Amino acid sequence: MAEEELARITTSASRRVIGVVSMLGLGGLMLWMAFMTAGMALGWKVVLIALGAGALWAGQVMWQATGHSLILTEDALTDSDGTVVARLDEIEKVDRGMFAMKPSNGFIIILKEPGSRVWRLGLWWRLGRRVAIGGVTAASQTKPVADIMIHLLSQRNG
Repeated sequence: MAEEELARITTSASRRVIGVVSMLGLGGLMLWMAFMTAGMALGWKVVLIALGAGALWAGQVMWQATGHSLILTEDALTDSDGTVVARLDEIEKVDRGMFAMKPSNGFIIILKEPGSRVWRLGLWWRLGRRVAIGGVTAASQTKPVADIMIHLLSQRNG
């Protein structure tokens, strides 16, 4: 039996396009500068080409990642591809405060034990005990998910 979905975080088409076009534009600008600026030292050209290619790659990765959504159930927050972002019994704290080091329109989850490194550019990432949710997501979707998670954690912890 499938678990009941409590909430879902998706990216709107406009936010997704703006984020990806920004990355692609940055990459294109760096490559244009590398090839069109006369008299630039070879070392700087190589740096600009590498950074430009990296930004183009990141744009493509962001397009794929933001096609996914995050699904909250009573047991876990999962990616729509089946990747478990965080199980609720593994969460120590959810922080969506103003001064939290978090992505745009998002929140931070602190896990009890470190997890594997995962990065879904524009949607979520996990590094050690920290899981960051947000980026090109809307606050109108991430805030309720954080609130529901805080409520579920407070119920479990008594």
